[in-house]
Formats: sequence, C-alpha cells, structure tokens
Amino acid sequence: MAKMNNKTTMFFNFLLVLSFLLVISMAESRSIFGIGIGKPTALICDKIYGAESGDSCFSVTQKFNLTTEFFSQMNPNLVCGKMFVGEWLCIDGSA
Repeated sequence: MAKMNNKTTMFFNFLLVLSFLLVISMAESRSIFGIGIGKPTALICDKIYGAESGDSCFSVTQKFNLTTEFFSQMNPNLVCGKMFVGEWLCIDGSA
C-alpha cells in the first residue's frame, strides 16, 4: 500500500469532516455554510416599539400582552440585559 504524505492525509480528513457536517445538516434540515435543505423562515415585523427608559424584555411583553417565546422569536438579536432607550423592538408580526 502506498504511503500518503501529511498534506494528503490532512486533505482527506478535512473532506471527511466536511462530508459529516453536510450529512448532519441535511438530516436536520438546517443550513451550514449557506448550504441547506428547505426554505429559510423569514421574520415579518408588522409593528415596532421604541424602548423607553425603564423598559425591560419582561415589561415590554407585559405591556403588549406578548408571550416570551414570540417576543424572543421576533427579536432574535436582542440582548435583554443591554436594552437601550430608543431601541426598536418588534411587537407584532409573523415568523
């Protein structure tokens, strides 16, 4: 059997790992490196609210009668502990 050099071995290991990640991505229908099966879901925000002084994620969900799950889904990049005055928050829409 012919001996493979170090670069060839690294290349085949890389291909093996990449193939493994692709199979898992396809099995879970998720996107990896921009490659995926299925249509990505688009968030559609119909109404926004500008955070006011003293607002928190909890107070906003209470003010607009939202579930925590819906609020988090519609504001995926929001860091509740770092909310600032004037930050736009989606309070109505669809995912």
